[in-house]
Amino acid sequence: MSDIHEELGRAVLEGAEEMFRAQKRMAESAVRQITFDQMKIALDEESNSAAVIMKHLSSAMRSRWTDFLTTDGEKAWRDRDEEFTDRYTSREEVEKDWEAGWNALFASLGKLRPVDLTANVTIRDEPETVIGAIHRQLSHYGYHIGQLVILCRTLAGPDWSTLTVPRSKSK
Repeated sequence: MSDIHEELGRAVLEGAEEMFRAQKRMAESAVRQITFDQMKIALDEESNSAAVIMKHLSSAMRSRWTDFLTTDGEKAWRDRDEEFTDRYTSREEVEKDWEAGWNALFASLGKLRPVDLTANVTIRDEPETVIGAIHRQLSHYGYHIGQLVILCRTLAGPDWSTLTVPRSKSK
């Protein structure tokens, strides 16, 4: 691998890690603004609560990132339907589960080398390059973290503290 390819590969991996960490911070900043009881509220029967969104993301991360380079990202032990059932009894349980997912992601991502980016992995029996799988996960997590932020903002109401530049304050 040439120096430029090595440098480019490192930049891609570092950039992906930065984006995942930013997504995690945004989600956690949103969730800190609601109570545990609010974490369990779904806006309607077809929506998910904050706790369920976090559970789904955690399970997806553990499935995708455990043995990332060597096994299918859809693990046999994953029970996707159970992910959408809230059985949490405390905020600490949610947070412990949440951290387990992120720990799996960051541990696996941290082991990747630039040369790995063009290797193939499998997700649901479909081949995907490592870089494609990283992009796929950034998109998937971003989608759900956006849902989480909107939900938390709605539940926090007037007590909400903006996570980015406040409205009319960009100058």
